[in-house]
Amino acid sequence: MEKPSTNEPEQVPKSIWHRNLIALWFGLFLTSMGFSGMMPFLSLYIDTLGKYTQSQLNLYSGLAFSASFMAAAVVSPIWGSLADRYGRRVMLLRASFVMSVVVLLMGFSTSVWQLIALRFIQGIFSGYFPNSNALLAIQVPKRESGKALGILSTGGVSGSLLGPFAGGILASIFSYRVTFFITGTLMFLVFLITIFFVKEKFTPVTKEKNLHTKQVIKVLNRPKLIFGMFITTMIIQASNYSISPILSLYVRQIMNNSPSVTFFSGIVAAVPGISTLIAAPRFGALGDKIGTEKIMIFGFILAIILYIPMAFVTNVWELMGLRFLLGISNACMLPAVQAIIAKNTPVQVTGRIFSWNQSFQAVGNFTGPMIGSIVSSVFGYSGVFISTSVLVLINLMLVLSETKTLSKARA
Repeated sequence: MEKPSTNEPEQVPKSIWHRNLIALWFGLFLTSMGFSGMMPFLSLYIDTLGKYTQSQLNLYSGLAFSASFMAAAVVSPIWGSLADRYGRRVMLLRASFVMSVVVLLMGFSTSVWQLIALRFIQGIFSGYFPNSNALLAIQVPKRESGKALGILSTGGVSGSLLGPFAGGILASIFSYRVTFFITGTLMFLVFLITIFFVKEKFTPVTKEKNLHTKQVIKVLNRPKLIFGMFITTMIIQASNYSISPILSLYVRQIMNNSPSVTFFSGIVAAVPGISTLIAAPRFGALGDKIGTEKIMIFGFILAIILYIPMAFVTNVWELMGLRFLLGISNACMLPAVQAIIAKNTPVQVTGRIFSWNQSFQAVGNFTGPMIGSIVSSVFGYSGVFISTSVLVLINLMLVLSETKTLSKARA
């Protein structure tokens, strides 16, 4: 099979992809806010569904948290194949509608196994994030894709920032169950935004013409680069999530069990998102000019430099400052990966490629906390930051090898 001569997407009027960018930004914002808003009280909600020992509660909470990621890792390639056959907008509508129903049903759960099953179904029908990226990637000119995808990523980041705060307030004012109902309503609003404001000109592909996995790989100009970006995505997510299980405990340790630990833990958790929100569009635009791979490499180097001193901070303000700078490195990494994938993927397999990337991202999401928990139990909280720095260093070595061809091509 011949490779396409160009990866440039079909020309879409700027007014259309601009409107899609705005609509998808709000869709990602609400979706991310809904998902992250459930996390602070998920284990507390489980505790109301029965009488459990502490170890049982920890186990069930872990299962409920990871169930959606495990399911997404398995089924994402299937949805990606269907996206390339039927269109990305259809997949966005499918994901947002089913999400709204599933989250509403979580509020009616009467046992922990019902909740875990619904979280698993949530993962099966997820896909708003990768299909948003895929739809925009095929509409935006390659020369502007870094900036556009960087802006789009801030929707998810800002939603993740506000989600735990909003979820905590709603749960305290109303109840856990009512908060699920409100979140489900937000998911349905995402469905309405998508159906009325997101546009896609798509010609359905027959099943016979839909490419198989081996054929998808054959049409890639740089398959080694693309699969390297998948692994890079997985390690980025594992690095970010490895700290999640111990962050509040680490804050408690350096604050000597101060009564304000909960307040400062929330700030420490949220502060990287603020700097990412500010920096991502700027670094995306800069990457379009000087090379996206250069921005990504800078992000890895900065992360390595920042993680090491985090292991030795003596007060929460030092940790907060380092975490703020870490948000800048985050702005250079995952959006850059998305941009590199978009710039090096033929239009007809964009959905498949972004869905594969989501599978690797989901693997990183649930392996990261496991790594953090194991390392902290053996080496303490400081050991998690050191091990994360080593993990990022390994990723940097991988990226330097993967992106040699991009630098040579540009030269």
